[in-house]
Amino acid sequence: MTATAEATPGAAVPPALSRGRVNAVFGAVLLGMLLAALDQTIVGTALPTIVGDLGGAGHLSWVVTSYLLAETIMTVVVGKLGDLFGRKLLFQLSVIVFGIGSFCAGFAGSMVWLIVWRAVQGLGGGGLMVTSTALIADVVPLRERGKYQGVLGSVFGVVTVAGPMLGGFFVDHLSWRWAFYVNIPLVVVVLVVASSAMPNARAAVKPVIDYLGILLIGLAATGLTLVTSWGGTQYAWGSPVIIGMAAGSLVLLAAFVFTELRAKEPMLPMRLFRNPVFTVGGIMSFVVGFAMLGALSYLPTYMQYVQGTSATTSGVRLLPMVLALLVASIAAGNAVSRTGRYKIFPLAGAAGMTIGLYLLSRLDTDTGFWEASAYMAVLGLGIGLGMQVLTIAVQNTVDYADLGVATSGVTFLRSIGSSFGAAIFGTVYANQLTPKLAAAVPPGIDSRVVQVPTALHALPEAVSAPVIKAYSDSLHVVFLAAAPVGLVALVLAFFLKEVPLRDTARAAAPDLGDGFAMPEARTGDRELERAVATLFFRERRQVAPSIIERAGGDLDEGGIWCLLQVHLRERRGTPATLRAIGAYFGVPAQVLEPAFNRLELTGHLSYTRDGWALTAAGRAEFGKVVQAWHDWLADRLGDWGTGNRAELDAAIGRVAARLMDQSAESRTHGRHALAGA
Repeated sequence: MTATAEATPGAAVPPALSRGRVNAVFGAVLLGMLLAALDQTIVGTALPTIVGDLGGAGHLSWVVTSYLLAETIMTVVVGKLGDLFGRKLLFQLSVIVFGIGSFCAGFAGSMVWLIVWRAVQGLGGGGLMVTSTALIADVVPLRERGKYQGVLGSVFGVVTVAGPMLGGFFVDHLSWRWAFYVNIPLVVVVLVVASSAMPNARAAVKPVIDYLGILLIGLAATGLTLVTSWGGTQYAWGSPVIIGMAAGSLVLLAAFVFTELRAKEPMLPMRLFRNPVFTVGGIMSFVVGFAMLGALSYLPTYMQYVQGTSATTSGVRLLPMVLALLVASIAAGNAVSRTGRYKIFPLAGAAGMTIGLYLLSRLDTDTGFWEASAYMAVLGLGIGLGMQVLTIAVQNTVDYADLGVATSGVTFLRSIGSSFGAAIFGTVYANQLTPKLAAAVPPGIDSRVVQVPTALHALPEAVSAPVIKAYSDSLHVVFLAAAPVGLVALVLAFFLKEVPLRDTARAAAPDLGDGFAMPEARTGDRELERAVATLFFRERRQVAPSIIERAGGDLDEGGIWCLLQVHLRERRGTPATLRAIGAYFGVPAQVLEPAFNRLELTGHLSYTRDGWALTAAGRAEFGKVVQAWHDWLADRLGDWGTGNRAELDAAIGRVAARLMDQSAESRTHGRHALAGA
């Protein structure tokens, strides 16, 4: 099917936003993404102080888990709700829900209420994550989207570094509650900008939402997380509550599989698991999430209780792990793009995670700064080597139609792994700490005092030493128990099939944000747009000359630009007058007149009382340019799947036509073309 056939002349084309308005919307979206991502990591260094203030060390992991679970489930559904009701409305509602959760979490008077409001925060955070990326697609032209995607992706790297330090700073200089209060003024700013600058876009076609599947997997994941969190702490492992909850969760999981096999548009198609790369990559992503969030949550606990550091210092001391993770992730992604080989990185990553978790189990009261930093760096390298590469491997082996759900599926499993990691780390920690602390605290000492790191280290050494050892021994077991999970990933990595990397994956490899992103209801078209945007950003200097050369027509860039202006206004059903075109680009109509008159003489345009119109020759010339766009994209994206080639070709045609429309809208492109004309 040719690109011209896909141009759909009668379709409405929305007007482009001004550069200032685009930047305002992007600023609001960026801040919203920052808020949601930051609250994944900011509480880690504050957890010891929160426990000391509110009590409930056994519930510590749920401060992290409740947010992650709610965020993960929300991201799966909110993207399609945005298509249904408008993304501006969903973005604003998400900001409000996030703000309410933040405000109430800051005022929480018990651990239970803090967990509840953290879940509310997570619902808002999930909405912010998904609507932010969708809004970028709505307001930023495809040809300019690559640089915006890169900035948005870098947010995850920034918050991974800054989150723990910022949380520690609030604890030391204000209060742990300010880790939540700080969101309120930012929420107000985002709402004001969103209300005034953001367009309200929605999908042209009503989306199909797998409500039942989302409900079942949400309940099953929550139930299994509660089992791992409550088992051996709140209830005995053999108690009716734990056995009943485990059985019920497994039934829900089976019902989810049954539902997905029959759903019209399942959130996680079961056919994906017939692909061995997806199956192995998904399970390994689960382990990566497990190790990363578990370690980020409990390393500050070790530093503050055992080493006696301040909350801020514990955040700074996480830098070896975090920086190693980011460097390894970026380096692995670039190496895969250059070489086309990816299996070695998950293998090395799984080995690094296993060794790193074992080394962390060796941390004790006598471990020095440099030794602890080296152990954390090993774990960070292991996580980073596997994080981004697994997404590339999965995207490399699925057909175009499954690109969106496969990417979403891998990130969903990693997010669920993060929730389980925090919960299981917390269960082991509570099981070990409770009896050890009871034996270590001497009579006459208030047990609440030893739960506050600063108060614990202010006690006489004879009193504090046994308690500090109890914390150290408990964390030793936590990390040692997690190491076998890394071994599972290492064994699985040997079964990860290495398929020759598509040229597409090399040219438009996922950016840093894809390694940290939350699952969302992506489509093949959305993934295609992401790849095209990345290609444009990386090849921006060669694109225009390549397209004009491919078109092989009779007109130069200025003449093609004039045809584009007429075509765009024909599609909108508005008159193509020189006055209207000149007003849009800020130039007098007289400047445009010679170029349009020349095209009338060559037979490409005709003039009527209502304005300019394309002639048959003009439409043929326009068709050559659209086909050139199509061919340029097909050369780079034609290896996206061997399944339904016609479906991919039609999608490339739609993107080619959209690029033509956006070229006509672009003021920067217009100025260059006017100069040439």
